[in-house]
Amino acid sequence: MGNDGGSIPKRRELVKEAARLPTTSELKATALESLTHAWTTCPISSEPLDPHNTVSDSRGRLYNYETVLRCLMPGADANEPAVEEKRSQEAAEFARSGIRSLKDVVKLRFNIRKDEKRGEVRTCPLSMKELGASTRAVYVVPCGHVFTEIVMRELLAAEDSSGADPAPEKRSNCPECSEAFLLRDLVPILPADEADVEKCTVRIEALRSAGLAHNLKKDKSAGGKKKRKAAEEEDRKSNENGANGDKPAQKEKKQKKDRDDISSRINNSVTATLTAKVLAEQDERNKQRKLAAAVR
Repeated sequence: MGNDGGSIPKRRELVKEAARLPTTSELKATALESLTHAWTTCPISSEPLDPHNTVSDSRGRLYNYETVLRCLMPGADANEPAVEEKRSQEAAEFARSGIRSLKDVVKLRFNIRKDEKRGEVRTCPLSMKELGASTRAVYVVPCGHVFTEIVMRELLAAEDSSGADPAPEKRSNCPECSEAFLLRDLVPILPADEADVEKCTVRIEALRSAGLAHNLKKDKSAGGKKKRKAAEEEDRKSNENGANGDKPAQKEKKQKKDRDDISSRINNSVTATLTAKVLAEQDERNKQRKLAAAVR
């Protein structure tokens, strides 16, 4: 090395240039590209969104209605190998969506305008502005009409002369169909701001605590949990009463009376005797299980 007319490379020349951070314009372009894809493609099936059959969940994500139905009620075509692989991929993506029933989605009602070059274009029925990645949009639950966010803000501000931010529990009417709704049920589509994401989270938690689903219908699963909890509490109290000697005689008398009533309705004496014996054994097993549970 050396004396050959060459040069010895230094360390800073050998080390590659450090990866530079993306600029603000590049970050905006990436976010716009991601939003455009979310506005035009169903995340479950990767198929183009049908503007006439689009649904949204509580977090403002968009899906094809047929895809949600297919995932909730799998068809017989899943037996084909090619279809089976696609359905398994859809099932995995659908499980991440958190959708458990049709009550977890609301069908959106877009105002469609036909364009000679681009075909059908979704627009706001009030401002006629095109809805998409470059426009912040919201929809009303439960009717599903979609508007630009700025138009709805102006309308709500005009209704409230105080100038303060309207409360979530305040009522208003849909500008398109005049259906009444609470301001908390104005859901942003594909929210990017943390404030909008938090708003969706707070809303769905409030609905669940009230026993309601995203579309404001009664959530049977939540009601079932409450009923099960109430039944468990009642069993616990009855076990405590039995352990403390409270009202055990009355309960036993009632069970014996029920057995006698059942036996008396059976005409065949042999069958009636067997039935009474089976019921008595069943009561004894139940009593032993409750005692064992109380000991644990």
